[in-house]
Amino acid sequence: MSTGPGADSAPVPTPTHDTTAERRGTFSSLRIRNYRLFFTGAIVSNTGTWMARITQDWLVLTLTGSSAAVGITTALQFLPMLLFGLYGGVLADRYPKRLILLFSQGALGLCGLTLAALTLSGHIQVWHVYLVAFLLGMVTVVDNPARQSFVSEMVGPEQLRNAVSLNSANFQSARLVGPAVAGLLIASVGSGWAFLLNGLFFLAPLTGLLLMRPAELHRTERVPRGKGQLREGLRYVAGRPELIWPIVLVGFVGTFGFNFPIWLTAFADDVFHVGAGTYGLLNTLMAAGSLVGALFAAKRGSTRLRVLVGAAALFGVLEVLAAVAPTFWLFALLLVPIGMVGLTVNVTANSAVQLATDPVMRGRVMSLYMMVFVGGTPIGAPVVGWLTDEYGARVGFATGGLMTLAAAATVGLILTRAVGVKPRLRWHQGHPRVDLVRRRPEQALEPAA
Repeated sequence: MSTGPGADSAPVPTPTHDTTAERRGTFSSLRIRNYRLFFTGAIVSNTGTWMARITQDWLVLTLTGSSAAVGITTALQFLPMLLFGLYGGVLADRYPKRLILLFSQGALGLCGLTLAALTLSGHIQVWHVYLVAFLLGMVTVVDNPARQSFVSEMVGPEQLRNAVSLNSANFQSARLVGPAVAGLLIASVGSGWAFLLNGLFFLAPLTGLLLMRPAELHRTERVPRGKGQLREGLRYVAGRPELIWPIVLVGFVGTFGFNFPIWLTAFADDVFHVGAGTYGLLNTLMAAGSLVGALFAAKRGSTRLRVLVGAAALFGVLEVLAAVAPTFWLFALLLVPIGMVGLTVNVTANSAVQLATDPVMRGRVMSLYMMVFVGGTPIGAPVVGWLTDEYGARVGFATGGLMTLAAAATVGLILTRAVGVKPRLRWHQGHPRVDLVRRRPEQALEPAA
């Protein structure tokens, strides 16, 4: 595998007739042993992560009675990504990613066990949750870019889109199970047991990483220690509209549109007056939609920026509709398409950015991507939490949707001008369809076909 500049960043070659069916299968990347081990371990740890996430939010709401406190917890967990995220990308480009993941996954497990010990002993206080949330964020600074960019080393460029989509399907499958189990545990034996299981579940990805065959990884050139590597990554992204504007868009979506821990706890507790079990159900419904969206993304053979912009706009519209839903069941049902479309935004942006990036820069670019996507939460979560407390859950949810819709419209317009395209309305199979047609043939809207 070539590791020179641009080796993996060019558009993925069109498969030959003999290999097209093999490469386009929904689960095609699972044929690769190393990725199969990674995927299996992630199913277990992701289930525990969702159990802990739901339990953490409900525990904070129980201890404080405040949606703003839930927002502070979420903000503290993502604040390190905002402050130090780019440095995590430099480390991911400099050191073996598998080794980084062995340390980071073990540290995440220890954080879960710490919360379990505090909760089961009866000594838990809200500042304990705040502190552990911040420590989780510090570990995530190095774990996220290493894990995101390690996917390409396991599967290679031909299977990258499929593997990114299956990672999302994996995460959302766990989201189907984790919240439901968390709700049952909270109601029956208490929050501590959910935290304990989360900590123990990290043994699965650690085992998978240890069983991998290093010789079967797609090696990429590691960047030696040197000055200016962080600035080099920023300049690299700034000069490429196919990178910077998708990152800007997911930044707005992540900051304002993905504050579901705040909104769902507020709707469950203040609007519809239901318990922890029903709160878990709301998360499960959203996860069901996200899983369907991930499987569709895994099957889809291309990554298009117009899909990203359109999905982000639709995501904002659906959030506004859910915010004004008059009944519990209409609100709950709208969470399914919200999950589908939100997942489409995430997968499309992630795979487009990775495929358009040189392999030696991928750790730094993905750290910037994750810093913007989840690092905006410390800004958005407290603001949305305050709006939710002061003006109600419906206003808070609608505000997030309107901000996302405005961002999609703005970035869509900028991309239209930046890459020299214009919209054209045409009919396709009996339905109207808007295509973006290039004005200048030397520039392309889709960096990866």
